[in-house]
Amino acid sequence: MARAMSPLGDSNGNPLQTTGIESHNKDVELLRVLVSRKGTHVDAQWVIHPQLKQDLLPQEWQEVTDLMAKVTGIVGTRFSQVLTQADPEPPSNA
Repeated sequence: MARAMSPLGDSNGNPLQTTGIESHNKDVELLRVLVSRKGTHVDAQWVIHPQLKQDLLPQEWQEVTDLMAKVTGIVGTRFSQVLTQADPEPPSNA
């Protein structure tokens, strides 16, 4: 989950010392990757916050789509490998 934070900070990313100003943190989910399993089938999906999708230019959206296809492929493959090692299929009688 991404965390939206106040942009106050120095050039090194350290928060500035403020007096009398409260900083408020708000959690905002911008992107979610979901990996699910049905038997031996592993499915990886992703979703992006609707406002973020709307704010992207078509070229940026295509770039995000291409990158997330790679991410879900990597995550899904790794999840499948871990499941195979942890829960191998029982031998069949066929």
